[in-house]
Amino acid sequence: MPVYTLEDAVTLAQWDVICSYEELQEMLARDPNISQTLSTPKIIGGRMGNKDTKVPDGFKDLQKRIKAGSGRGNTVNV
Repeated sequence: MPVYTLEDAVTLAQWDVICSYEELQEMLARDPNISQTLSTPKIIGGRMGNKDTKVPDGFKDLQKRIKAGSGRGNTVNV
């Protein structure tokens, strides 16, 4: 489900809601003081692209076995 940021025009309070787009439209129709605001996407960070993370010990060995079994003319670089 997507996360939407809403704002109350009277109190200027902002909060996030997790709901479907149809439910969001119902909320906005019920209360004219509430509006959807723009915000940055909620991104969950993973391990990709982090240079400080270590690769498990057996990973290089696994790559070598994959390269050895991939056949002639492969483009796997180890």
